[in-house]
Order: sequence, then structure tokens, then C-alpha cells
Amino acid sequence: MRLKTKLVVSATGLTFAIVVVLSTLFVGELLRQRIEQTAAANDVLAHEVVLMTRQAVETGLRANPPSNQTEEALNNAVKDALLNHLPLSDVMNAIIRYSPTVQDVSVVDAHGTILVSTDPDTVNQPIGSRSSLEKLQTGSIAYQIRQVFGKPHVLDTVQTLDRNQQPFLVVHVGVRSTFLKNAYEPWLRAAALFALLAALAAMMFAALLANLALQPIEQISKQLEKLAPTDSESTAQPSPKSGDSDAMLRVSQTIDRLGEQMRTKEAGYTALQANLNQMLDTLRDGVLMFTSDHRAVMVSDAVAYFLNRSEGELVGKQLEEIFEPDTALGAAVLNAFASGHQVSAETVTLEDDRQVQISLDRIDDGLGGGNMGTLLTLRDIESMMQLGQELEIARRLAAIGRLTAGVGHEVKNPINAMVVHLELLRSKLAAAGPEVSGAQRHVDILANEMQRLDRVVQTLADFSRPMELTLREQDLRKVISGVVELAAAEMQENGVRVAVDTPREPLMVRIDAELVRQALLNLLLNAMQAMPDGGTVRITIHRDHQFAVVEIADEGVGIAADVLPRIFELYFTTKAKGSGIGLALTYRILQIHGGALDVRSNPDPAAPDRGTTFTLRLPMAAGTSAETRKAATGTSRRAVGEHV
Repeated sequence: MRLKTKLVVSATGLTFAIVVVLSTLFVGELLRQRIEQTAAANDVLAHEVVLMTRQAVETGLRANPPSNQTEEALNNAVKDALLNHLPLSDVMNAIIRYSPTVQDVSVVDAHGTILVSTDPDTVNQPIGSRSSLEKLQTGSIAYQIRQVFGKPHVLDTVQTLDRNQQPFLVVHVGVRSTFLKNAYEPWLRAAALFALLAALAAMMFAALLANLALQPIEQISKQLEKLAPTDSESTAQPSPKSGDSDAMLRVSQTIDRLGEQMRTKEAGYTALQANLNQMLDTLRDGVLMFTSDHRAVMVSDAVAYFLNRSEGELVGKQLEEIFEPDTALGAAVLNAFASGHQVSAETVTLEDDRQVQISLDRIDDGLGGGNMGTLLTLRDIESMMQLGQELEIARRLAAIGRLTAGVGHEVKNPINAMVVHLELLRSKLAAAGPEVSGAQRHVDILANEMQRLDRVVQTLADFSRPMELTLREQDLRKVISGVVELAAAEMQENGVRVAVDTPREPLMVRIDAELVRQALLNLLLNAMQAMPDGGTVRITIHRDHQFAVVEIADEGVGIAADVLPRIFELYFTTKAKGSGIGLALTYRILQIHGGALDVRSNPDPAAPDRGTTFTLRLPMAAGTSAETRKAATGTSRRAVGEHV
């Protein structure tokens, strides 16, 4: 069955069901009203019989009072009065003759014995059990239909004549259910026929209306087919056939195809946006994208370095709200936009003597329709020079590493040969006897020096060997907490406290956690050794643009100015038992992570800031939300622990 046919049939069936329900309620309400009318009419007749009964009793008792005051004599006198009162008999017979629903009328005494009745055979007989017409009046529709159209029986309307506030005589008006059925059937049949005709008319109208309502589906299907390409490569959904007569099926298939295309394109746009965000997060240049009405729609993370305002504060703002004309950078940018031309690497000197290059690129719509937007690039010349220097240092270190690895390999082989021959010489001298004991001492000295040289070469080879990184996203706060716990016992023994100050939000970095822990532990132990009399080491963690920054500051003796430039050199040390490898290895670990390691120191004993501060910089993880990272820099820090 076609989908359109199913919809029409469903709408028609629903309409028919609603009409049937409403018709049933309507007919039931009519039946209830008719029963109420019948009950009211019979109640009036019962009251009339009660009045005539009272009149008969009063007249009869005055004419023939009871022979004595007994109850039996009174009942006999009342019965005679009722039987001999012709107006009562006439009223009862008139009710039977003219009422279409009444079967009998009876007057019963307090004991339930029929005294007078329109049915002579029931006189002096007990009255039988009958259903109440009042109960039928207040019952449900189903109960009323069952009582009226079910098995024939008699319904009763009752009125009492009281004596001394007690029922003395009771008037019963019996209504035959068959009479009610015969009275109700004509109009009930007409009402049912009307309801059926109404249901059929409603079904026809619903079917016509459903067809009219579904006719635009054909036009919708044609318009949708124009939007969706029909080539099989563009979608995994089957293309609807133009000859298919079921428009609803064609619309459904076309919508499915359009949905699949939208999901595919959305996935592509999402991946493109993720790549773009990753590129902007790692870019040192500030990039701002403006619409044709000069409203910022995209702001890179590095813009905060130039404007001291976060990305969340700038997106959606107008150009004039972002750049102030009374600043050098703001005036240059506003003039560049006002000129309406491309701007390439225009240099601006800021108030703090920094030099920034401004580039302005207009984005056309490609259709000759005009400007779609503008791309503004801010580049710090000092950062460019620093980046160039870092690249040059990295290139030189790589070359030195290759050279060192080669030299270590070439030196180690002769050392191994010399050690072997030295052992042979030791054996021969031992066989020669005590007379060569002096030569044996020189051989031992040579052996010790050869072993020391071998350790130096091995250390050099280990240092120059490429490190294999296992990079995972880590919360830098947890990494530092683990290092502090590892060194806590040794710090306590040397009277050194460690105070850690971290932001509330996570600082996610992509690092080899073991190597970074080793680098941090080296710096922490160096800080402890710089304070032989104890003190406090302060570790501060915060975010600076796209870098997570860790500062480790001690209160030690400091590093002399002439020694400071050499502390990262391999084998350079000022300690009596130092190896000169720790800081060089720490520097290398930061370098292979794309980070940096800086140091500042004040050895002046009288200075309040005496001591050394090492600053580590690690790139933030590319997947970290820019808003979360910016919130981390703006919130107040809290001390997560102080270890004694």
C-alpha cells in the first residue's frame, strides 16, 4: 500500500472513530433525557394517585368508621374505603388507558399487600420485587441500555402516604421495559441513522481533505530532488525514481539523502574547524577575522599577547571596540581598514617599544560581489627573531648531537681494545714476580683512568642518543604534585619546605610524563642543594598564552653572573660531587617537548630576592578548549599543598 494511501486511510479512520464516539455520547444523552422525561411523568401520575388515595381514605373513614380501635379494624376500614371510592378507580384506570409506558397501578399497605390495583388478580397478594425507575434514571448509559433493551421486566415508581410520620399506604406505578423500548425505538433508530450518516459524511470529508492536504507533497518532492544530487557517488542512499507514483516515498528517500549529505559535510566542516583551531592555538601570530561590517568572528589565542584581552572578550565585537584610536596599534589598524587597501607587513612601534608587523588581507566572494571580510594578522618582530634563534640553536644542537654520537662510537672502540691489552699486561706483570711491583702500580692507575674515560664516553653516548617519547595528554598540576610527593622525604631531612601554587582549572599538556618528572625532579633537588641551611622552594604554575609555565624559585645562594650562561653545558658543574649532566638533560627534555627553560638568579646576600628561579614552558595540548585555558589564566590561584 502506498504511503499516501496509508495516510488517507489513517486520517479517515481516525475521523470515523471520533464521530462514532461523539455519536454514541449524543445518543446516550438523548436516551438519558427521555428516561428522565418518563420518570418525571410517572412521578406526577403517582402523586395524583396518592392524592386520590388520601381523599378516598378520608371520605370512607368518615362514612364508615372502624368498629373498634384495633389495627386490623382500621386496615379493613381503609381497604373498604379504597375499594368503594369510584374516583380512585377511575384515575387508576385512566392512567393505564392513556399512558403508553405504564403497565399497572397499585395501592399497597404497610405490610406489602396489594389493597387495590388495576390488575384484579393481584389484589390481596404481596407485591413482587421490582427495579426502581429512579435508579434507571441515574444509572450509566450501558446500564440504561441493558435495562430498556434487555430482558423484559417491570420498573417501579413509588410514592408513600404517611401516618404518624410512618408509611401507611404506598402507591406503585409499574412501567414495563418493553413499553419503554417500543416508545424509544423510533427516535433512537432515527438518531442512529443520523449518526451513521454523519460518520460517513465525516469520512468522505476527511478523505477529501487529506488528499487536498497531501497534494503539495508532489511539489515538495520535486523541489527536494533539485536540491539533492542524483549521482550514486554523492550519497549512500538510493536515488528515488522520478516515475515512482508514491510522492511520500520519494520525499522520504530524498530527505534521507539530504540528511546523509548534510552529516557528511558537517563532519568535514567539523574536522576543518578542528584543524583550524589547532593551527590558531599553536600560532604565535595574532589572527583576527572580520566580516564585511567589521565584526570579529574569529580570534586566535595569541591575540591576547598584543591586546591583553582574551578571545572570549573579542569575538562578536566591532573593530572600534577592539582597537582604541589613542594607542599606536589601534591607530595603525583603524587607518589600515579605513584605507580600503591591502596592507603587507607594516611595522608599528608600540608604547612599550615593541615592534609589531600588521598585515591586512581582503577576502572577496569570488563572484565579483564585493568584500566578504578582512583577515588581520599581528606579528611580533621580537618573537620572530627569538623563534629564528631557537631554530638555529636547535639546528646546531642536532649537529652537535650527531657529531657527539659519532665521536663517542669512534672513541669507545679503541678504549675497549686498550682495556683488553691492559689486562693482558697486568697478567704478565703478575707472573714476573715482585720485582715489577712498581710497574704494576702504574698499570692499576692506567686501568682506573681507562674506566673513568669509558664512563665519560658512555655518558656522552647516552646523552646524545635520541629519546623515544610516549606522549599523552596530562594535567600538569598532577605531574608536579607527584614530583613533590616523591621528593618530600628528602626535602624534610634537609629542612626545606615546598609551597605549590596552581590554578583551579586543569592545565592540559601533551608530554612524556616520566621524562618531565625527571626534569622537574632535577630542578627541585638542585633548589634543595642550593639551600644548605634550609628554606622554602616555591612552585608556581600558570598559563601564558599557548604555554603552560612552571616557575621553581629557591632562597639559596644564587648563581654568579659569570657562571650563569654555562649552567646548561654538558659536564659543567660547580658542585664538588656533581656530574654536570642534570641541567643539560633537563634542558634537552624541555627542548624535545617543544618547550623552553630559562633561569634568573641573584647571588647578592643582602638582596631580598636572593636565590634562583627556573622557568619551564611547555606547549598546551592542542585539544584543550581555548575558553577553559583562558579561564585558567584569569582565575585566582590557590595553594594546593605545602610540604615540609
